[in-house]
Amino acid sequence: MERIQLKPRQGWQQQFEQLGFTYHSIDDLYWDERYAYRFTSDQIDHLESVTEELHQMALQAVGQVVREGSYEKFAIPEPFWKKIEDSWLAGEFSLYGRFDLSWNGSGEPKLLEYNADTPTGLVESSVAQWYWLQDVFPQHDQFNSLHEKLIAQWQKISAGKPVHFAGISASEEDWGNLSYLRDTAMQAGLRTVQLDMADIGLNADTATFVDQDNQPIQRLFKLYPWEWMCREGFGPALLQTKMQCIEPAWKMLLSNKAILPLLWEMFPNHPNLLAASFDQWRISGDYVKKPLYSREGDNISLYQGSQILRTEGQYGAEGYVYQQLAPLPFYDDGITPAFACIGSWIVGDQAAGIGIREDATLITKDTSRFIPHFFTE
Repeated sequence: MERIQLKPRQGWQQQFEQLGFTYHSIDDLYWDERYAYRFTSDQIDHLESVTEELHQMALQAVGQVVREGSYEKFAIPEPFWKKIEDSWLAGEFSLYGRFDLSWNGSGEPKLLEYNADTPTGLVESSVAQWYWLQDVFPQHDQFNSLHEKLIAQWQKISAGKPVHFAGISASEEDWGNLSYLRDTAMQAGLRTVQLDMADIGLNADTATFVDQDNQPIQRLFKLYPWEWMCREGFGPALLQTKMQCIEPAWKMLLSNKAILPLLWEMFPNHPNLLAASFDQWRISGDYVKKPLYSREGDNISLYQGSQILRTEGQYGAEGYVYQQLAPLPFYDDGITPAFACIGSWIVGDQAAGIGIREDATLITKDTSRFIPHFFTE
């Protein structure tokens, strides 16, 4: 995994805006093609294999929680436990997820967390870096089959009922990701509607959620966390409605950091896992303190020797887990030194590509830059 310096293309901003990647320069610099990461085909094969193995392990963990009814440590409201169980036993459709990994190209990738409910970074991981590759390294390849696999996964559900796509329209990044996913669903032959979460209403008499035209929502793809929905005013109605949610309720378990200690308990000393526990004293050496619910690197505390690195945010009330520290690989060219985190995508049950984020610190945040990649034989 080699970081190389490049000259940015002329007019790349206009190209991306035409592709719907309008948030390419949030916080002044988000997409950053001054650099790229080069892998070998063997490294990519290994990432693909590890991603699919981690996914299968995660599914086994959900099965164990459901069998044992051990929901308490996930801080999920008790009325939703049965919804999770019913969702899992019914085999409800899941579209995608993203594993965040620490890896420098040698040894074993280590799982930092699983973004299983509302992962973003799709447009840049899929179409943006693919167009970059065609312009810059057309002779090489890229670990990137996201677009094709998303379409194929959507084709596994029936085309009869429309799919409503809902998110926060005030967030340009969220709305861009939502629009992209809607486009893949339309390419799969599905009828779609897009709306803001705030425009979803409830017919209390029939326990039916409706859109802005008062039409019933039968299938909802929501780029909006389950843990928020559970605790909001309309939350209890989710327990009565027949509306299908994508991602399904069982993903509440995988998007929760409590899954990390469970995975370590089920697969102790697995080469791709880090020691994790609800008790700090069980983790030897440097460690990271993570809230059960946390997004974009908020409320993380990293303890490395005598140094402590913290981020602020709104999370932590539900509790924390502790995880052995696996420092991200550091690259220093004397111009823009950075730590790199690999986001490895899963669509359905298949690995589908990677996106790489860089930050000046060991904690990857919403302001971290996105760096394209390619691989050679």
